Amino acid sequence: MLYILVIVLAVAADQAVKFYVVSHLALYESAPLIPGFVELYYIQNTGGGFSILTDHTWLLAVLTAVLMAVIAVLLVKRTFSHPMAMWALTLVLGGGLGNLVDRVRLGYVVDMFNFQFIRYPVFNVADMLVVGGTILFAAYYLLLHDKVTKKEAADHDGTGEADGGQ
Repeated sequence: MLYILVIVLAVAADQAVKFYVVSHLALYESAPLIPGFVELYYIQNTGGGFSILTDHTWLLAVLTAVLMAVIAVLLVKRTFSHPMAMWALTLVLGGGLGNLVDRVRLGYVVDMFNFQFIRYPVFNVADMLVVGGTILFAAYYLLLHDKVTKKEAADHDGTGEADGGQ
C-alpha cells in the first residue's frame, strides 16, 4: 500500500511542478530557481530522454505504457523481494507515469529544470525519479541481488545457509 501511495505522490508532485511552470512561464521563458546553478526554463519535449525519438510521441507513449505495466507487474508479484529493489521500481514507475500523463494528454512532455553551469538537457521531476530509481535498481542488482537470491534459496530449502548447507 505504501508503494502505491508513493507512486501517486510522485505523479502528483511531477504534475504540480509542471502545472506551476506552464501557468507562470511562457514557452522558452526562464526564471531563476537557484541563481547561477539551476533555473526554471519551460520547454516542450516531443522526444524521450536526451530528446531521442523527437516527434515520435505516440511511439514513446506506447513503449512507456508497456514498460510501466511490466514494472507494475514486477511490483505486484514482488519479483524482487528486497526493499531497495521495490523502492527503485516504485520511483521508476512514478516517474514514468508522470511523463506518460503528459505524452497522452499534451502530446509532449513539459521539462523545466535547466542547469546554468553546464550544458545538460532540460529535465523534470519525473525524469529525476526515473533516473534515481534506475540508479538505485542498478546498485541493488550489482551489490545485493546475488546475495539476496542465495539467501532466499537457502531459506527455501530449509538449510538456512546460503551455500545450501555444504
